[in-house]
Amino acid sequence: MISHLLLAASAIALLAATPLPKKGEPAITAQTQRSGGVLTPEQTALRFDSADLAFDVLPETESLNGVATLVFTAKAPLTRLPIDLDRNLPVSAIVIDGVPLAPSAWSNPEGRLTITLPKPVAAGGKVTAKIIYGGTPHVAVKAPWDDGMVWSKTRDGRTWFATTAEGYGCDLFWPCLDFPTGEPALVTLHITVPKGLKAPSNGVLLGVDTLADGRTTWNWRAKHPNTYGIALNVGPYEEISGTYKSRFGNSIPMYYWYLPGEKVQAEKLFAEFAPTLDFFETMIGPYPFGDEKLGVVETPHKGMEHQTINAYGNGYEKAPEGFDWLFQHEFAHEWFGNQLTAANWDDYWLHEGYGTYMQPLYGQWREGRARYAAMMQGERTSIMNLKPITQQRVTTEEEVYELDKGGAGQDIYYKGSWMLYTLRSLIGDKAFFDVTRLAVYGRADPKPGNFAPRFGSTKEYEALVRKVTGKDYAWFFDVYLRQAALPELVETRTGNMLGLAWKVPGNGPFPLPVQVQIDGKTRTLPMTGGKASLSVAAGAHVVIDPDALVLRRSIALEDVATWKAVQAAKAKAKPQ
Repeated sequence: MISHLLLAASAIALLAATPLPKKGEPAITAQTQRSGGVLTPEQTALRFDSADLAFDVLPETESLNGVATLVFTAKAPLTRLPIDLDRNLPVSAIVIDGVPLAPSAWSNPEGRLTITLPKPVAAGGKVTAKIIYGGTPHVAVKAPWDDGMVWSKTRDGRTWFATTAEGYGCDLFWPCLDFPTGEPALVTLHITVPKGLKAPSNGVLLGVDTLADGRTTWNWRAKHPNTYGIALNVGPYEEISGTYKSRFGNSIPMYYWYLPGEKVQAEKLFAEFAPTLDFFETMIGPYPFGDEKLGVVETPHKGMEHQTINAYGNGYEKAPEGFDWLFQHEFAHEWFGNQLTAANWDDYWLHEGYGTYMQPLYGQWREGRARYAAMMQGERTSIMNLKPITQQRVTTEEEVYELDKGGAGQDIYYKGSWMLYTLRSLIGDKAFFDVTRLAVYGRADPKPGNFAPRFGSTKEYEALVRKVTGKDYAWFFDVYLRQAALPELVETRTGNMLGLAWKVPGNGPFPLPVQVQIDGKTRTLPMTGGKASLSVAAGAHVVIDPDALVLRRSIALEDVATWKAVQAAKAKAKPQ
């Protein structure tokens, strides 16, 4: 049936003589480029039950044909279906609950396919939409920092193809609900590729069908995939596989798909899978997708956290910490991004802040506190403090990641990581990791089979900190999440008295304790009311915050940033 439907879609496939699209082509609308944001009542009325997605990948024309069968439950009465789909993938036919629609029943002028239903659907009712579409999907300019198709070639000239969609969204190549809570409960994928190529994707492999012309269809099934986590990957891959015996009693299949000629390097990367998995299961909890797989695929772009099929394009780069940072970071997103998904893009520091903090923690797990401290200090130099981490409103992806659109940019990574580090020192290890497990799993006792992917938010996270600690830390989050400037610790000396006072934006309360080391002996000042004073003997050697536990303003780092900006401006102005 799939091949028949794909043949029906082939009428809209591009002719081989058509010039191949360049990077950034074909252009996409503002609607397609937008992901997330405030939802309409029609969007919130949909519960996405399942998606059956059939793709025919056509490398010769760099085009894509698809058949999507989408099942929704109406949470409120429905007369129309608003489905996101790039208009560069025109629809040739739509069938609703087995009834073909006339072309006048749908329109897609800007990238939101609006389908008028043949009859209203009452609240609680279900509707099945089969959408046949195809065309030339948008080609990414510099994936994964922008999104789209990545068409490439292996060294011997064979097709090497991947998709990325975190920023612009899933609608770049399949009809979906392009907002974080638009996750389908179940996705089945059928990816048809030319002879000799493989198509590793999300979830569990159901089987591979060989067609009469030598092409193959790769069939996969995944539960609760993140909207941007569904990925197509096509290439002449070779495979390494193994099984991880989890401390939780289950066995987890592991796979790495890599390009021919890289076996030695691929085996070294694959050797990192089990130790990294052991770290996360020990520190956080069970691997969320143990009944599917731990999957990684080599891609012609840097990387992305595609659920159970993380993209890897780091070129097996070596690093002083002794592990592959990109593999480790994307793998962290299986917990912080795919298991715990922020319901609003404004809360994506939960993904990126935690994902970034997991790297120094892994460094400590492997080598001890010296590595941890070195990695934390490395992150500290990347904090910008230009915009607050959160804007306290429903945002789009662009409004979070892009500075010129009001976003915090890389601060959701590095400042988020340092905020978590400071929070951990404030509330203690047990409370910190108890909060983390509740945020990730929704329960304190996660075990394989007793949890499912969930949505979280900043508001919920703060509530979990209150629940676990029994204290209100709104003052902490007000400064670190909702203000751009860092707290400044002001020192004063009057005779033998050392005074310390926190200065924060808005001059609100900030009773964050501070360690002070005097002649080698360390004590903690509670900073009640944001202030403290102590007597210091003349000539005593004083170090404030000797273990750098607190994220605070650094004049030295500000001077470095200013100096770099001046040097960059001079270099730009210098005649070439």
